[in-house]
Amino acid sequence: MLNSFLLIAEAVVYFSVMVTLFKFRSRVGLGVFVCALGVMHFLETYLASVFYVALPFGMVSPGSAVLFSGKLVMLLLLYIKEDAAKVRQPIYGLLLGNALMIGLVLLLRMHTIAPMSDGRLPDIGFIDEMGWLMVWGTTLLVVDAILIILLYEKLGRYLRQAQFARILISVACVLTLDQAGFFTALHFVAGAPIAVFFGGWFAKMAAALAFSTMLVAYLRWFEMRDIQVPRGLTDIFDTLTYRERYEALVEHVGRDGLTGLLHRGRFDSDGEAAVQASLRTARPLSLLIIDVDHFKSINDRFGHAEGDKVLRAVAAVLGEAASPQDQVFRIGGEEFAILSMRPHPVARLFGESIRHAIKASAAISRFDLTVSAGISSVSETTSCLADLFALADQRLYKAKSTGRDRVIGEPGGHEADTAIAWTRSDRI
Repeated sequence: MLNSFLLIAEAVVYFSVMVTLFKFRSRVGLGVFVCALGVMHFLETYLASVFYVALPFGMVSPGSAVLFSGKLVMLLLLYIKEDAAKVRQPIYGLLLGNALMIGLVLLLRMHTIAPMSDGRLPDIGFIDEMGWLMVWGTTLLVVDAILIILLYEKLGRYLRQAQFARILISVACVLTLDQAGFFTALHFVAGAPIAVFFGGWFAKMAAALAFSTMLVAYLRWFEMRDIQVPRGLTDIFDTLTYRERYEALVEHVGRDGLTGLLHRGRFDSDGEAAVQASLRTARPLSLLIIDVDHFKSINDRFGHAEGDKVLRAVAAVLGEAASPQDQVFRIGGEEFAILSMRPHPVARLFGESIRHAIKASAAISRFDLTVSAGISSVSETTSCLADLFALADQRLYKAKSTGRDRVIGEPGGHEADTAIAWTRSDRI
């Protein structure tokens, strides 16, 4: 029990000191953080080779489970908040520094050594053993660091909004690979038993969970500034960093400044592409145009600031209601659009659920606010986005002119036949 508590305490102390140095990097310089990261390398390698404690699930070394795992998370933090030019410096520095150490040790062995007054002589064998372990460990670190960033980037396609899961999966996978690699060296160099592998792996998974939790908390509470776009990089980190920052910039540029939804320009480009893809693949595509009823009265009675709050609240409801495959746009003042891969009958039900959700929203209900919607779906008579939009807009106008607070999506002719055919093909 005491060993477990001490390992947790060591992880908290390590993380707290390192992120404090990182937080004040603009005042004291990033070099302080990098040097503190590097100076621990010898200690973590030494502890990983000789210092173990017994836990219920096996033998665990603080050097491997706490210090190395923490270093990997610190490198990921450096990548997330700075750029690739920064993160490669400690990685390559450690690798080249350890190679230099091996070279110097080979030269030192050529000296004629004078004994101390008490007869002591340097333990060159220990230096050899530690040196090769450190080179092997640093080589693994280079591989681990590149892999964790690649995995973090890859998961960004699917978990960009789930930062904790993205970081935890990246750290856990890479630590598993590292445990296998480093244990191999320990087994042949230091004779480490198999209990060290399993105990270390369990400990590293616990460390992945603990460090990922602390990292996400730190990022959310203490790191709020925008990520910088790197310049002038020359290796793999160039591609890694530039792509994610560029994609984030493009994503930001394509969004409405007030609501955070995709804007009208994205609607025109993405919508046309979606319609053509639907016609080409015979997959359903529906368009919902949603308009806030009597919105002008809110601005007139409560002011534009309150009106902006209402628009943000409506946008939030639409975002929550939409599936990951849907695209939600703000295409006008109080007008929104959703491109959905739902067949027409399902899209009408989706529109009704949005109408009820907006009426029930606590942030909107005090204004007694409602919305109207018009729905159209791709068919033989809607061969482009303009046709699809015109049809949905007609139905929105009808919803407005017949009392508001309603969804109209009357399929007729080819549209109805196509919607039914697509629904059947989906079931097949």
